[in-house]
Amino acid sequence: MRFILVLAAAAFLLIPRETFAQDKQIERGRAIANANCSRCHAIGARGKSPNPASPPFRTLAKKYPLDNLEEALAEGIVVGHGGLDMPRFEFSPGQIEALLAYLTSIQRK
Repeated sequence: MRFILVLAAAAFLLIPRETFAQDKQIERGRAIANANCSRCHAIGARGKSPNPASPPFRTLAKKYPLDNLEEALAEGIVVGHGGLDMPRFEFSPGQIEALLAYLTSIQRK
């Protein structure tokens, strides 16, 4: 039993810290998307958008290079989705980085 605990601790130490930081960033981005976007968009890897005119986030890279969204997120995206006005959002640089990390993590190829 002790050997297993030592082995598990050693394996934990071998995982790069960047992996944990990236996972935390992705989770923060998911929370931002959930709080600000899920009313209209499917924000996960599956599911339909509550507003059919709002694209699921997992397909955004098919329409836009995700890096190009950085500026729009900083300045505030103003778009309509099938008669519904999209609320104006202005995100901080840290929020944008987290949201883009999350969007990248769920894209379908």
